[in-house]
This record gives sequence, C-alpha cells and structure tokens, in this order.
Amino acid sequence: MLKNVLYLFSFIVVSLSAVAQDNDLLKSSTIPSELRVKSNAVIRYDKTDIEIKAYNKFIYKNKRIVTVFNKGGKRHQGTAESYHKRKKIRVLEAKIYDKDGKEIKKFKEKDFEDESAVSGGTLYSDDRVKYLDYTPNKYPYTILYEVEIEYTSTAFFPSWNPINDFYVSTQSSEYKIINNSETQLKTKAINLDSFNIIKHSDFHYTAENLMSLKPEAYSPSFETFAPSLEVALLDFSYEGYRGKTDNWKNLGKWMYDELLQNRDVVSELTKKTVLELVEGIQDPIEKAKIVYKYVQDHTRYISVQEGIGGIQPIEAARVDEVKYGDCKGLSNYTKALLDIVGVESYYTRVYASGDLVDINEDFVTFIGQTNHVIIYLPNEESDIWLECTSQTSPFGYNANFTDDRDVFVIKPQGGEIIHTTAYKTEDNLQLTNAEINLSADGEITGDVTIKTLGYQYALHEGIQNKPLRDQELYFKEYWDYINNLSVKNINFDNDKDNIVFTESVEVSSPNFVTKSGKRLLFQPNTFNRISSIPTRYTNRTLDFEIERGYKDVDEFVIKLAPEIKVEAMPKPLEIVNKFGTYKFSIEQRSENELVYKRTHILNKGYYPKEEYNDFRDFMSTIVKHDKTKIVLTK
Repeated sequence: MLKNVLYLFSFIVVSLSAVAQDNDLLKSSTIPSELRVKSNAVIRYDKTDIEIKAYNKFIYKNKRIVTVFNKGGKRHQGTAESYHKRKKIRVLEAKIYDKDGKEIKKFKEKDFEDESAVSGGTLYSDDRVKYLDYTPNKYPYTILYEVEIEYTSTAFFPSWNPINDFYVSTQSSEYKIINNSETQLKTKAINLDSFNIIKHSDFHYTAENLMSLKPEAYSPSFETFAPSLEVALLDFSYEGYRGKTDNWKNLGKWMYDELLQNRDVVSELTKKTVLELVEGIQDPIEKAKIVYKYVQDHTRYISVQEGIGGIQPIEAARVDEVKYGDCKGLSNYTKALLDIVGVESYYTRVYASGDLVDINEDFVTFIGQTNHVIIYLPNEESDIWLECTSQTSPFGYNANFTDDRDVFVIKPQGGEIIHTTAYKTEDNLQLTNAEINLSADGEITGDVTIKTLGYQYALHEGIQNKPLRDQELYFKEYWDYINNLSVKNINFDNDKDNIVFTESVEVSSPNFVTKSGKRLLFQPNTFNRISSIPTRYTNRTLDFEIERGYKDVDEFVIKLAPEIKVEAMPKPLEIVNKFGTYKFSIEQRSENELVYKRTHILNKGYYPKEEYNDFRDFMSTIVKHDKTKIVLTK
C-alpha cells in the first residue's frame, strides 16, 4: 500500500513539474536572452515522435511551442498540414497565449481553414491542406501546437531540422523514432557536430539553446551549414507500390516500372498533329524543338508543392485533355510527345533552386533530394535539359534554376545520377555598347545597347512583356545613379534560337556632369557600374561563395561638343586575382572623341571566410574605379 502511495506521489510530482515547465515556456519573459538576439521567433519546445509500424505505415506526433516576436516570425509558427487519403490527420489543435502566458484563443481541428492544396485546377482535388488563420493583435505571442498524423504512404519520411531558417532560434528540440517494423532505417546527419546537439542513439537526438543563424553576404545556401537529420526507410510504400531505397539504379527502375509506365498515351488527334509538325524532319534536336514549342503553346503550368500530388505524374492523356499540369505532369506529357516523334528523352528528378543544390549520391531517398521534374535529352555535342513548366523559356535553357547540379535521371534499366549543364563564366556574358553625346552645358544623350547571354540572359529577359511604364521604370532603376534620366524608343529582341536578349534604348540626362568653374567632371562609365560594396563584418562567421561567374564587356564612344577640351584622363588599370579581373582604359581617338573600354570578370568559386576581406577589397576597388572621372574644360 505504501509503495503504491509513493508511486502515486512521484507521478503527481513529475506531472506537476511538467506542467510548470510548459507554463514557463508559454511566457515570453522566460526566453534566455541569447536566444532573443536577431530572432523573429523562438522555438521554445519541439518534440517529434515517430512510430514505424510497418514498411507502409508510421505515426507522426509533434508538439511545438513557438514564441513569435514580429510579423517576420509569424510564418515560423508552422501551423499548416497537408493531407490526403494516405496521410490522415488524427489530432490537430492549437492554443494562443499572450506575452505573460495567458491563454487568449483556442483552436480545435474544425477551427482550422480547410481548402484544396492546389489552386487553378482539379487534377489534385484529393490533396488538401488545413491551416491556422490567426492574425495577432499584438506581439509577442506564443502558440502551442499539437498534431498527430497517420501515414500509409512512406516514401517521404519527416526529417529533423532543429534550426529551420534564418532568424529563428531554438530553446529545445527532440526527435525520436521507434521502429516496430521489420524494415531497416537509414540516416544521414548533416552539420550536427557543429551545434549543441546530443545523439542518444541513431534514432534519438536532442538539441538545446541553438542561437539563430544570420545570413551574410555571399554566404552559401542555408542547408549547407544548418543542422539536419535525414531519415529514410529501406523498404517503403507509395500508393500501394512497394519500393526500395538500396541504390539509385534500383530506385529508378522502380519508378519507371511502377510510376511512369503506361502513362504516356495521348489522343489520336494530338498524335497526328505532332507527327505532321515534324514531317520531313530527320534531325532529332529539331524535332524536339518543335515538340517543346507545341507544349509551350498548348499547355499551362500550375504549381503543386512537392509531397502534394505525390511523386507520380498525372497521365499524359489527362494533361492532353485539360491542357495544364504541374512539373511532373507537363514533363511526362512532353516526354510522351517526344516518344511519338522518335526522340530519346528521360524523365528526371532534380532539386530546383537559384542555389546550386546537388543530389547526395551517398543517401538514396526522395526526402529533400528533389522537388522538381525536367526532361533529359542525351546529345553528343552537349546534353539538353528541358524546363517544361515555362511557356517562354528557350529550348534547352536551364540557367538559374536547374543548372550545374547532380540530378536523378530515370531510365527503363534504372536510375542514374547525371550533372546538368554548367554555364561557364565566359558564357555568362553581358555586352554593353553606347554612343554618348556630351554638350557644353553638361547634358548627355545616348543610344545604349545591352546584350545578355548565358545565365545573365535570365536576369534581363522578361521585361519586354511588361507595360511601357514598367519598362521605363526598369531602366531608371538600373541606372539609378543618373539623375533626371529620361528614356525613350525602347526596343527588345529576344533571340531564343541563340539565347541572346538585346535591349536598345535612347537616354538623356540634363545634368549628368559635375561642374566646377570652367571644368566639367565627367564619369565615363555611364551605363554599367557596380555601386554597392559588400557588407563589412567585424567577425565573419560563414564561408562565402560565388555560385555563378560572369563576364561584362563595355565599350562607350563619347563625343564631346566642339568647345569641350580634355584636360586630364585617368591611366589604364588592370587587376587580376583569384576572384576575377577588372580593367578599363580611355583612349582619345580625336580631339572630340573618346572611347571608354571596361571588362569585369567575376569567377565562380567557394572561399573560406578568412578571404572575405580580400574579396571585399577587390569589389571596393571596382566600385571606386567605376566612378573614375575625366576632367574637361570649355
């Protein structure tokens, strides 16, 4: 009897202690001061428990307490869950507390908004999302969120991210997996050793007091230095199909056999149409260009978040009927049409991002590895990659989104890891030419032509589709250092065959020149300046990276009014180092004509943080000399 009483007393003490701890976590005043520094939100408590019952079933439970300091932290409260027939929400609730830990609002599952996960189409009508639509009256506030989900599709397994973004710190986080199945688990720990994280076992980790991470100029992508744990089942289930993640070849074979086969049928009318379009053409690349244009002209893209809509594409026949799809559906449709005209192509999964993100060849899984689908066309001269979601992209152009990275190519015989097109520094070219007239009163007028190629093409192309007012504003912002700039006669030429974008514009400014008595101070680099110096850091914490190099070549012919004479010009300059090249020269061709030439090359590269100041000095020197002056008299 006494033993039972003691046990009950101990249980009550532990329970009361847990309640007291929870209550403390609901008060913003109890947050350690170091976790408040540069934080939009603090994850006070984040406990994830996952029970694996079989290769085709696991239960996910998460309890999270988050204190939100401002509007920027609101998105980190993490109160949205997608669901479908193989991902069922069992528990979903939230409570809101004020800064003192007083409950001010309570939400049950029925109080969450519930809508289709995909707008603009009905292909994924079974995929839905429940989310909390809460607008706070004041900050800070704290949210207690609890969710339990049953998964019977196990291809995607929840990872652990104890720090989930910039400007978010974590007070306590725990991740634990209990495997009651016969299938094996595999894990990949990323950057855990660099943080205050304890490994209790291969499937149980805790983290305490992780300060927020701050982005720094030119720092690598967040995922490359943030802590995370990726987990995958060796045997998994997707839509009733059993698969295995033992190697990329077998995973690709499974995808081809189970998810892609027999989804390539289109209507007889479409088949007849594309065959007529390529009639008489033997070159497979020319055929592919025609098919690609047909897809662009006859379909549209709808965005579907990875994990929603699954990893299996909608049948080509369905896309053919409704004329829209996500990346999976449009890529599969494009491949189906290429098959019809006899062009070899392959469905390819990739992590698409402005950052260069490779598939990790050592960790075979769908989780976090890919989020997009493109089409691969083997070609002797150079492999071709097709972005099937764009109605305007040139054939084979993939810069800034899927370029220069390892991707997962799915073939009938199995999967392969292949590297996509890397745009070399010298190919990422911008050519700026101008003819400038300088009057005696300091006014300039000029005809400017800008040609961009490689990845720089994507930085300029698209403005031609904007209204004229937006085009004028675009140039005024591009040359924001020119006061009272006027632009007119704007013309564009988008050469998709050669992937060259040309902008032509007439400009004028009544007071571009600085007057000093009888002297005029004229800055010859009129139309392509670097004006901002990289941020200075007293204590740089991150390495830095130039993911894509580029080359700018400028030539400006400057015609002076007859009454203007040259008094002094800067000497030519050339700087060459590991980061790139910068050189300029000014030549006086005649008494009233000057030619300014400039080349700036920035090299692709990954550099240690200790070299950042050297890089900053290089860029600062460019900024300085881009403002160099010619002294004129009249």
